Order: sequence, then C-alpha cells, then structure tokens
Amino acid sequence: MRRYLFPAILGLVGVAILMNLGFWQLRRMEEKRVYLDAIEARIGDIPVPLPDQPEELRDKFKPVYAEGRFTGETIEVLAGQRGASPGVLLIEAFVLPDGRRIMVQRGFLPEEARNAPRTVTEARVEGHLHWPQDTNAFTPPPDRKTGLWFARDVPAMAAALKTEPTLIVAARPTGDGIEPVPVDTSGIPNDHWGYAIQWFLLAATWAGMTLFLLWRIRMRKV
Repeated sequence: MRRYLFPAILGLVGVAILMNLGFWQLRRMEEKRVYLDAIEARIGDIPVPLPDQPEELRDKFKPVYAEGRFTGETIEVLAGQRGASPGVLLIEAFVLPDGRRIMVQRGFLPEEARNAPRTVTEARVEGHLHWPQDTNAFTPPPDRKTGLWFARDVPAMAAALKTEPTLIVAARPTGDGIEPVPVDTSGIPNDHWGYAIQWFLLAATWAGMTLFLLWRIRMRKV
C-alpha cells in the first residue's frame, strides 16, 4: 500500500493545483467581461468639457471635447491598419484658449500621406482621454533618423512636445483627411477561456499519467 501512497498524493496535489488555475482563469474571464462592458458603456457617454486636471484612474476612456488650435508639432507612432498600407498614428500638440497645451491623437496616416501638407489649425476635438499601455521592456526608443516612435508613451510624448501628459484620442475627423482611430475595446483581449481549457487539459493529462503510474506499480507487484 505504501508504494501507492506517494504517487497518489503527487497526482492529487498536481490535479488540484492545475484545476485551481483553470477555475482562476474562468474568474478572470468574468472579471474582464465586466471590465470591458464598463469601458463600452463609458465610451458611449456624452462628451463633457476637458477636465482641468485629468487623472488616469478617474478619467481613462472619458468622452471629452476641447476647442483650440493645432500647433504643427507632431509625433508619428509606427502603426498599421487592417486593409491599409503601413503608416503612422499622428499625435499633435494642441493649445487651448487659456494656453494649456495637451496632445491629440488625430488618427492614422498611410505611409504615402505622411508628407502631405496639413492646413488645419483651429479645431474642436471630440474624443476620449486615454493613457495607452503600449510600451514594455523590449520597446525601442524613438528612431533619431526618421523621428518615428514605436509605441505611445504619454509622459515621454508630453515631454517631447512640451505639453501636459494629457492625450485625447479623437473620435471624429480633425481635418486634413486624417482618419480617426477611436478608442474601443478591440485591443483588450479576453482570452482567458482558452487559458482555462489549457489548464483543465493539463489536469486531465496529469490525472491520466498518475493512473498509468499506479497501474505500472500494481503490475510490477504482480
């Protein structure tokens, strides 16, 4: 009997751990669904005037509007659009009537339109406050030769454009033929169901291997 004890305990503990990880993924899936539903509901709210001091935790995804003028000071972030050639997201400094300088993500420009002249200065911008989490430890710094950025980094972009760290992602066209790329939830995956299935399959495999090992022990005894 002792020969079965350790493999049985090892098998039960392993299955319990793997099953628990699977159920944790299911809980995360539900939490993410609630989070995405809340974002979708907030995105659809009526735009309000830009707050005096936006805060990420309080104001992320809040629909806002602001009137002012574009300065021509821009940052181009390497991007792609489905069904379009590679291009950039155009981030431009925007000055409000009281002198505040913020940033506006005007939208997507295909590669062939990057050097087209832009004439819009005065504008009313409608969109959503956003603090995108695009960067990670592997994101390279902006290319000094081309000026291209490889990810949106609100504090770094604000420092480069000498604005406050406030970014409005335009939901409506801001002129010059620039296609807006509104905030939505398509970039926030909820793939926890797939991870849960993987953990449950591993638990089943572990249980099968444990049973096979116990069978082998029994056969050796015979």
